[in-house]
Amino acid sequence: MARPIKNPRPKLDLETEALAALEQARALAPGPERTEAMKRAGVLRNAVDMQGLLFAKRGRPPKM
Repeated sequence: MARPIKNPRPKLDLETEALAALEQARALAPGPERTEAMKRAGVLRNAVDMQGLLFAKRGRPPKM
């Protein structure tokens, strides 16, 4: 059984955070710090995409 989502963050907040994280990661010099920042940006982007699937409006297919 899936556990309930406690406080889902609004999609716009997550999306702006993901874009900001990506911009910060791109500004870093190549190395382990940049790699970790890029991973974090990817995780945030996936969270935004999953929110679109989980919270699709009734009667509409989920966005893909």
